Amino acid sequence: MPPLKIRRIDLTAPNSAAQLAKLRDQFRTEGDVVSPASKKLTQAVFGEPLSPARAVERICNDVRDRGLPAVLQYTEQFDKVKLKPEMVRVKPAELAAAHAAADPEFLEVVRQIQYNVLQFQSGLLHRDAEMRVSGKHELHLRYRPLNRVGVYCPGGAAAYPSTLLMTICPAQAAGVEQIVVCMPPKDTGGYNPAMLALCHELRVTEVYRLGGAQAVAAMAYGVEGLKPVDMIVGPGNQFVALAKKQVFGHVAIDCIAGPSEVVVAADDSAHPDYVALDLIAQAEHSPGVAVMVTWYEPLLNEVQAALEKRLAKLSRADLARDSLERYGAFVLAPDKKSAIECVNALAPEHLHIQTRDPDAFVEEVESAGAVFLGPFTPVALGDYAAGPSHVLPTGGTARFSSGLTANDFRKRTSIMRFTRNGLREIADDVIFLAKQEGLTGHAASVEQRANDNGPAARPKPKPDKVLAAPAAASKK
Repeated sequence: MPPLKIRRIDLTAPNSAAQLAKLRDQFRTEGDVVSPASKKLTQAVFGEPLSPARAVERICNDVRDRGLPAVLQYTEQFDKVKLKPEMVRVKPAELAAAHAAADPEFLEVVRQIQYNVLQFQSGLLHRDAEMRVSGKHELHLRYRPLNRVGVYCPGGAAAYPSTLLMTICPAQAAGVEQIVVCMPPKDTGGYNPAMLALCHELRVTEVYRLGGAQAVAAMAYGVEGLKPVDMIVGPGNQFVALAKKQVFGHVAIDCIAGPSEVVVAADDSAHPDYVALDLIAQAEHSPGVAVMVTWYEPLLNEVQAALEKRLAKLSRADLARDSLERYGAFVLAPDKKSAIECVNALAPEHLHIQTRDPDAFVEEVESAGAVFLGPFTPVALGDYAAGPSHVLPTGGTARFSSGLTANDFRKRTSIMRFTRNGLREIADDVIFLAKQEGLTGHAASVEQRANDNGPAARPKPKPDKVLAAPAAASKK
């Protein structure tokens, strides 16, 4: 097998800024981080080489306009599965049968992970708040769960029970009552017995065999047999991420969670094998972005050799190798400060810090979806069992967004009550600013009440004359 060709960026080189920008741009949702097979399939479906964003726009608009027939058409074209309308939703008996036949060890493991996630997420919940000023006003902040949430669970190259746990459990911790799950109609998705068994274990009864952008659009706009949701969460490939972006505003979304990515920040204390394994763990998603940033130059060749050795033993070696060569990079910084600046510029989904003092390093990190400290905290712990959700912002969006938590499934509402005295105390400030903005109606709505010495409310109307009840009939 030929040597692995992974790009190297030296931050002291004259063109390093352009190279780093190019690396950063391929993280973005608008980038072209799709496999050659996906590009070929998109051209076959639409008859022209559309960009992922343009293809997703067409799919979403078509589903919005034509409903279930469009969903079934794209399912047949992209997933190569011809579904009849009655096959889209998984029947309750199928969920129960899958659960009854499930491996007891599998159920035991997922129950422990469910416990871990619920314990962590329940502890994060914001509580209702209030402020009272006696005789003047009351201010309240009230939280309520969303009514109906859609979970997208990818099922292309592999089945992902971890994604069900990391999305459904936070929603349940928040108190969401209606949870909808969409999985591609494949043996790794909507036809996977373990996935169906887990849905049953988590008490989810609405499960649909739908994948890709068409599933996102169906949940957002609603189609025959599937009512629209209030929010869509869950990771996916670039087409899924773009579809969530397309429907945002019509529904809420968690974040732009596209192709998986990791940045490993390492110094001379890092174990080359550990670094290599962390890079491969993201690359095997195919596509997956895997970057090492170091200021210890010998580590470049050491990790290169470790990658070659580990890839030779990997079941998905070809996929991981392709990702490493297309989307991976070794970045050599002149010093620790420059390495931290590079990490902040990339704002990665996962940041694994393998340095002598990871606590000091992380204090300087401004943007990352999730951070893993030290040699014994591989990203896989967060992916599967730790407690925080593995649904994280990708494509550099960690600059302004965060990973999924139970609080994302809750709405907050401000509730205010003022007395007459409380109104009068604040009235002059409100009237002044309202007039400054030319909104005299706003000013008048306060001014009238502040100057009114009448009753606080209209008196209750006097009841009409009550007729006497008829006398009871006498017994003879």
